[in-house]
Amino acid sequence: MELTRRHVIAAGAGALLARPAWAQVPAHLDHDIRTTLAQAGIPGAAVGYARDGRVRFVRGYGYADLAIRRTVTPDTVFAIASITKTITAAAILRLAGQGRLTLDDSVATHLDFPVVNPHHPDAAITLRHLLTHTSGISDEKYYAVDFRHRGGDTPLALRDMLVGYLVPGGTYYDANGCYAAAAPGEAWDYSNVGFALLGYVAGRVGGFDARMAIRQFLMAPLGLRHSYWTLGEVPPALAATPYEDGKPVATMGFPDWSAGMLQSSVADFTRYIAACADDGAAEGVRVLPAGMMGQMLTRQPAPNLPTWLSGQGLGWMVGPLDGVDRWEHWGGAEGIFTVAYLDPERRQGVTILTNATATDAAKAAVKQVAARLLRDGPDL
Repeated sequence: MELTRRHVIAAGAGALLARPAWAQVPAHLDHDIRTTLAQAGIPGAAVGYARDGRVRFVRGYGYADLAIRRTVTPDTVFAIASITKTITAAAILRLAGQGRLTLDDSVATHLDFPVVNPHHPDAAITLRHLLTHTSGISDEKYYAVDFRHRGGDTPLALRDMLVGYLVPGGTYYDANGCYAAAAPGEAWDYSNVGFALLGYVAGRVGGFDARMAIRQFLMAPLGLRHSYWTLGEVPPALAATPYEDGKPVATMGFPDWSAGMLQSSVADFTRYIAACADDGAAEGVRVLPAGMMGQMLTRQPAPNLPTWLSGQGLGWMVGPLDGVDRWEHWGGAEGIFTVAYLDPERRQGVTILTNATATDAAKAAVKQVAARLLRDGPDL
């Protein structure tokens, strides 16, 4: 099921919503955000804040391209990286809501190739395990292989990657590197390959490439104009150049698109965050069934969480921000660092997209900006 430019244009050609009149950010807040991000050495960033199902403001800071001094705008396109996983999770939950699968199904029932942990061959790996990073599918071999394709989109298909990684005899298969010693459900272990598998399942159950389904039920209704699943679709004039230590690095394509390949602008992505923070509706359009976000933002069993997390939901995680537990997801790679935070009780959310590798200074800066917006945003 190939995703072509013709299909992308057709799926995204639905009625585009008019851009809202974003709130004017107080000058002192704008200055503080700009200064905080610049002092952290972040070349360019885009910041979005949503409340009550509406985008309240989006703003660009710094440079999308240092060499030509092209500034970041609300339409600058950044790699979203692993926050993509929350969208993949939404696609699975939507299929569950339609009765086409259940979260406690064995993933094997929805596949055309076997997936068995060789250390626990009788233990089923469920969709819930995949959604909560407790499947026992390990990324150890994933990082050793390094599936990144530098300079453009990868020629490796998702299914070929998965079969090669998960099935005995596959090109990348290693019983100890591809599967953990812990049984499914016994331990939290962040898994890109697990979310790659969820993307494939969503396509198998839905009947066509899940990227197109996501465009149809989420992106087109929200009027997302600058959101893409491949690097080749991104207009060069809008693309943010990734930087590490102030030097440009190559863009990277991954076969596991459902784990982290979405490219989007803050003007677009904040609409998605608005829907996540307000029970699946944004800008007057419901894109997720009522109550679905409540399921996603419910803590799930996840033994042995790392110290930087305090909970795990379905796709989304819980971590401390300014002394308060917040629903969150981060993303990162060379020249990429992104964050999203939700405060569903006050129906508000923040996203910050950058074109810099996540240093300690960058992490501290984006957390500071996100915390301030969630604290002061209701006054905007």
